[in-house]
Amino acid sequence: MAVAALDLTFHALADPARRAMIERLSRGPASVSELAQPLAMSLPAVVQHLAVLEASGLVASQKVGRVRTCRMDPAALSLAEQWIDQRRREWERRLCRLGEHLKQFPDGEPT
Repeated sequence: MAVAALDLTFHALADPARRAMIERLSRGPASVSELAQPLAMSLPAVVQHLAVLEASGLVASQKVGRVRTCRMDPAALSLAEQWIDQRRREWERRLCRLGEHLKQFPDGEPT
C-alpha cells in the first residue's frame, strides 16, 4: 500500500471543512462557490482546502469559462477503506482469540 498516498488521503480527510466538501461532492459535482457557500471561510481559504483534496486524489476539478467545477473520485477513498479494513480484520482475529481463551475459564474470567 502506498504510504504517501494514504497519508495524503487521511490528511485531506482530517479537516472538518474538507470532509464537508467531500460530503457535498458525494451528492454530485459542485462549483467552488457552491462548496464555499455553507462554510464560514473566505473563498481563497476554500480554494486552499480544495488544493489539498485535489493533491490527495479525492477531488478533481475542471474550469470551463469562469466556473471551476469539482467532482469527487469515490475510487480514491478505496485506499483508506482498504487500510481500515485491514486493521478491522486484525482486531477481529485478536478478539476471537481472546474469546476462545476466555472460554477456558468456567466463570468467564481468569482468576
